[in-house]
Amino acid sequence: MNLLIEVLAFVVAIGVLVVVHEYGHYSVARWCGVKVLRFSIGFGKPLVQWVSPRTGTEWTIAALPLGGYVKMLDEREAGAPIPAEELPHAFNRQHVAKRFAIVAAGPIANFLLAIVLFAAVFATGVSEPSAIVAAPAPNTAAAIAGFDGGETVVAVRNADAAESEPVRSWSDLRWKMLGAAFDHRRIVLSAKDSHGISDFPLDLRDVSEKDVDDDFMSRLGFEPGGGKLIVAGVQPGSAAQQAGLVAGDRLISIDGTPTDNATAFIAYVKTHAGKSITLQVERGGDAQQAGKTRDLHVVPQLQHDDTSGQEIGRIGAELATQVPSITVRYGPLESLQLGARRTWDLAAYSVRMFGRMITGEASLKNLSGPVTIADYAGKSARLGPSAFLSFLALVSISLGVLNLLPIPVLDGGHLLYYLVEAATGKAVSDRWQLVLQRAGLACIVALSAIALFNDLARLIHF
Repeated sequence: MNLLIEVLAFVVAIGVLVVVHEYGHYSVARWCGVKVLRFSIGFGKPLVQWVSPRTGTEWTIAALPLGGYVKMLDEREAGAPIPAEELPHAFNRQHVAKRFAIVAAGPIANFLLAIVLFAAVFATGVSEPSAIVAAPAPNTAAAIAGFDGGETVVAVRNADAAESEPVRSWSDLRWKMLGAAFDHRRIVLSAKDSHGISDFPLDLRDVSEKDVDDDFMSRLGFEPGGGKLIVAGVQPGSAAQQAGLVAGDRLISIDGTPTDNATAFIAYVKTHAGKSITLQVERGGDAQQAGKTRDLHVVPQLQHDDTSGQEIGRIGAELATQVPSITVRYGPLESLQLGARRTWDLAAYSVRMFGRMITGEASLKNLSGPVTIADYAGKSARLGPSAFLSFLALVSISLGVLNLLPIPVLDGGHLLYYLVEAATGKAVSDRWQLVLQRAGLACIVALSAIALFNDLARLIHF
């Protein structure tokens, strides 16, 4: 069933994004008076075909649904001479500004789609973890800033500015910190607890670009807190089972330190192999047991960690974190503004990340291919409409940015040709276009190979 959901979600996602991208080209081409011969979703053998009697455009759904294209009337691609009356409608006969607009319309359509999708999510409301900080590990940036755990971040500002921006959820906090890390800025987080609101200075100037990934917040010591750390399962014969830990137990503290976060709990256990630790747990179950706390003494077993290659401690318990959430909802106008801002931030982040991968400042492991996209499409679909729409918006932005890269065979490569033509008054020669086309194709093949390798590496964990 999960595989079926992933496949369907992937097909829907790719279908929507391709249709929107190609319709951007199509609509502007029609507006500029260019004749469109074919609008194809997918490549290869046509499965469904229909010719519009009004425009003469052939609409096609093809067998391989991993892209699409819009074929326009063009003297350079025509197999036979074009009738004289149709020459004014040929793409190559258009002014360079019109050609530029037609090519740029595809990526722009992807950005507009992302704005609309994000706006819909913001307007209908999305449930996100509250911006409550769990007790940070010692010597992390969060601990050095002064966080003890349990504080709710309510605002963020630059260290040298007085005006602050509100923080509404954990996701909102993550994006603001991500931007500050990329810009190597010092910021101040305002957080409230039972004593009031306090400021916590955070220096992100020395954060490496290679560290800005999915684990970015964790490495700084920031994990969602304020919730419950629950034992989801216990492995037979493990240290956890021997100590009496059972599924459903709530972990309250470890060696007297309150715990509400799986990452910090696991990190503590790893460093205590062979040493007895005391867990205070609250046991569920029948009415007589519910709500009662007890102390359990467990000795983590020494095991080899294949990822780090080190010997670490493990107790053999599966953990689940139940964090408090908040429903974030905005008005229509504010939703559009936030949608545009989120789209801009993500597009700028994608460009900077790609640039740093080229220069070697960021790992090529950040590239993902169709397998990862299908996996995340299925996961987001199972989480609900808001998560799936946000996923669609994210991939739409990635598609727009990718197509704007100045690589021949992509939209960005053609736009580069038109900029040269506008500046010099001469079109790039067919010979140079052929040479650059081959180089661009080699780049795309290399990027695709790296993305596919990363997909396989994530899939089989090597």
